[in-house]
Amino acid sequence: MQEVLVNKSELYSLIKQAVREVLEEEIIRLRIKNLPFVSEEEMANIAETYEKPHLTRDIGRSETLEI
Repeated sequence: MQEVLVNKSELYSLIKQAVREVLEEEIIRLRIKNLPFVSEEEMANIAETYEKPHLTRDIGRSETLEI
């Protein structure tokens, strides 16, 4: 069996990073799990009530060029 030598600060930072990653994954999982369920009927009602804003802009100036 091989031995790996790591000083305390490197080991601490590796463990800290691993714990941080696991906690982030768990927080994301819990947030997704606790999202409220929305039925298709309710979603259609929401879409009807709050339509997407129209992103079209009025033309301020137009030019026609004949060659």
